[in-house]
Amino acid sequence: MDARLPIVVGVGQLTDRGDELATKREPLALVAEASRRAFVDAECAGLAARIDSVRVVNMLSGAAYEAPADSLAGRLDLAEGERLYTAIGGNGPQWLVNRSADDLAAGRRRAVLIAGGEALHTLRLASKQRVELAWSQGRGRAATIGDDRQGSHPDEWRYGLQMPTQIYPLFEVALRAHEGRSPVAHGAHLARLAASFAAVAATHPDAWFRDAKSAAEIGTLSPVNRMIAYPYPKYMTSILEVDQAAAVIMTTVGEARALGISPARWIYVHGGGEANDLWYVKDRVDLHSSPGMAEAFRQAMVQARVEAPDLDLLDFYSCFPVAPQIAARLLGVPSDGTRPLTVTGGLPYFGGAGNNYALHAIATWCSVCARHRMRVAWCRRSAGTSPSMPSGSTVRPLPSDRGRAKTSRSASGRSMPCPARRSSTPARAAASSRRTPSCTNGTVP
Repeated sequence: MDARLPIVVGVGQLTDRGDELATKREPLALVAEASRRAFVDAECAGLAARIDSVRVVNMLSGAAYEAPADSLAGRLDLAEGERLYTAIGGNGPQWLVNRSADDLAAGRRRAVLIAGGEALHTLRLASKQRVELAWSQGRGRAATIGDDRQGSHPDEWRYGLQMPTQIYPLFEVALRAHEGRSPVAHGAHLARLAASFAAVAATHPDAWFRDAKSAAEIGTLSPVNRMIAYPYPKYMTSILEVDQAAAVIMTTVGEARALGISPARWIYVHGGGEANDLWYVKDRVDLHSSPGMAEAFRQAMVQARVEAPDLDLLDFYSCFPVAPQIAARLLGVPSDGTRPLTVTGGLPYFGGAGNNYALHAIATWCSVCARHRMRVAWCRRSAGTSPSMPSGSTVRPLPSDRGRAKTSRSASGRSMPCPARRSSTPARAAASSRRTPSCTNGTVP
């Protein structure tokens, strides 16, 4: 077996639902605790000393931090090394996993800590009580990696298309029309889909809402389930104001062996894909599909040498229901609630911790894979596959795709990192971060 194979060896998660402001913690404290749990999960005393890169997902509630990755490393007493902090974007966690797998396989890094979290619930409590929190004062100037462009265009703003709640409903209505459903039938379809997410959240110990709302509750408007933006009532949309953190530790097979980490802890990263649709909605060919998502899926599955029927676990980004529906269509799986499209409960029920939701999904299915030795798990945001067992003994490149029609525009002119096991063939679509005022998933479903 190739000693360069990238693997996940430890994960940690934390959810603090408390309402006593005096007991609440700042976001970096939550992230540090999740990181400590990841080290404990790896069951290796010498692992922390081998970390040579700390990569932190952008924190909406941590705007006052000057250097979040450095601060986290200091709290954990980690040695000097690379420190990275992403731009705003809900794809940040999967992008960091893809990038880390690539760096580990190439020998550029030996062990990487990826972490992120939010204390937006605490900020809301403080605002209601008119209390100023020392850690939230001021504004930091942390350097970031990734694409920090605005997620919408000034021409779109003129027509009221700037916030996610103004844009995702357009995608949803376009999808409904494309699939030929009446508004009533589609509303029932969305309620069943959302209820399936709520049912999964009820089984997850770190989910923010564990009350397993029914399709009837979710689809019925009421004073507590008001319409946010047609056709989405509150119970179908992401809950942003949560206190949650997650962390993932990655290394290589060779490093894990040298450290004595049990193979039972190894989760192999077999493939990753990164792409984006045309950046601005006004430039899209249609509003019911995502060629960029299709390309990211293709990249990940080609690298992993799997097809959709091979996938045991799925987790699709779900800030609004249209996103998992489009993802499910691409993989040929139902989106009517009959098959789980999440391992956590999704952003409306597990919690949408700013940019960091996908790291919770990754941590969850790594835990499930390690516990049950699942074959292949899938996280969409960008895209990735992480089987619990190796499907080969060497690091595999992505075959050239010359001659294929382009499906998306490059996210930026900058050179961006490629997923693990990609060949030297230039990527046709770079990784991207969606930047919008209030939804870290931006405007691309």
